[in-house]
Amino acid sequence: MITFKEEYALIDRILSGEESLYAVLVNRYKSYAYTIALKVVQNKVEAEEIAQDGFIKAFQYLKKFNKEAKFSTWLYRIVFNAAISHKRKNKQPFESVENKRVEYPERIDNNLEREDKKYFVNRAMEKLSDADRLAVQLYYLKEFTLEETAEMMGQNINTLKVRVHRARQRLADELKKILKHEALTL
Repeated sequence: MITFKEEYALIDRILSGEESLYAVLVNRYKSYAYTIALKVVQNKVEAEEIAQDGFIKAFQYLKKFNKEAKFSTWLYRIVFNAAISHKRKNKQPFESVENKRVEYPERIDNNLEREDKKYFVNRAMEKLSDADRLAVQLYYLKEFTLEETAEMMGQNINTLKVRVHRARQRLADELKKILKHEALTL
């Protein structure tokens, strides 16, 4: 693990012509870049492609990187924007799920409650906007600080606090709707 100071020195070396060192940054951040893209597009192949495109864009604009920010935050913002753009370009037509049969995976009794919680939370998360979903995932699941999450998403800290608060409220409302419907169908 390299420090941020060492990382900035590495970026200086890359900019001065040692371009092969960029692989160190790619290796350090590839899983996070992939995770960000996957959370937005929800497709493994597309997420890999978007993460790669994000690294290419970051390399092309490395001269414009402001060393007062973290490289990771700057990279994640590039990947997030690329994923959102990709999703907009490839928007799937709406398909009604009303008459579709839903297959539930078999569950082991001792994991049933945990799996149910995960299933219902994921269903509720799908109802959130991409930005709200990402904010909740970065802050609560990936456990980034509010400041880091705000920086990654290119938002003011107060705006992010409001976004996370409202997203939690919408998530709770969606869970109530889903669970009420589930209770009525039992």
